[in-house]
Amino acid sequence: MTQLDLRKVAHFITVVEERTMTGAARRLQLSQQALSMSIRALERDLGVVLLHRDRRGVALLPAGRQLYADGVQLLAAATTAAERARQADRSTGALLRIGHTPSVTGVEVTEVLAAARAAPDGVTIQVIQVPPTDLSDRLWDRSIDLGLRRSLSPASGLAGHVVARHRLRVAVRREHPLAQREVLTLRDIAAETLVVPAPGDSADADLLLAICRDAGVEPRHRVDPVQGTPPVTAVLGNDDVALVTDAPGSAVGGAVRVVELEPATTLPLLATWRGDSRCPARDAVVQALAG
Repeated sequence: MTQLDLRKVAHFITVVEERTMTGAARRLQLSQQALSMSIRALERDLGVVLLHRDRRGVALLPAGRQLYADGVQLLAAATTAAERARQADRSTGALLRIGHTPSVTGVEVTEVLAAARAAPDGVTIQVIQVPPTDLSDRLWDRSIDLGLRRSLSPASGLAGHVVARHRLRVAVRREHPLAQREVLTLRDIAAETLVVPAPGDSADADLLLAICRDAGVEPRHRVDPVQGTPPVTAVLGNDDVALVTDAPGSAVGGAVRVVELEPATTLPLLATWRGDSRCPARDAVVQALAG
């Protein structure tokens, strides 16, 4: 018996609605490669071809038309089931799940949780680290209630607003020549290699590169091969630099030094959520953050 993966079905439905892989990938905040792999995996799971792909976009094949019709109802039923379970849970104490990307530090999550004291009594808060590529999906499938990430605006269909801005600094390993500086500018690191999360898959990386370019610096950069860890750890064992929001001074047990960046530059912290659903605990937190 074939087990349908609801996340893959949601990806397929988005492709159908957007009519192009490019538009669907942008809406889902996935790379086109990751989305294409998801659709092909779904086709393998079912043993059928769902879409015809060409330069103009995608077209539904008979199996695809049937899956789209059934899939919309399936996802609606799954959403209803999840909401009914949450409603039942509220009678014994609600659970508020807050997901954050790796670039949002533990201190920054704690600041958000301070606002979460406005949540109704009896609410348990669970903090979950989520890859940037999965955050929107996790909100849509309701496995998290509130997302925190580095971005200026939410993904298509989601609600959100910037709730804080955190100062950007430079991280280098302790032995790096720049570790002796008290203050750095973006031009000071222009000749260095900037290590970033995966561009295209992460709004975090896109923001960092845009900040450098706005300052007249076209950074030589490479993608951190270890995804999902705090950005400050990206300079361990190499001579690269990273842009982080950690406090200045020693970090990672003294192996890394964080140096002030001038002029002051900030990264936005975006809170995002499903605007079409009701969650009293989440709504209380969002209202507290907005205030």
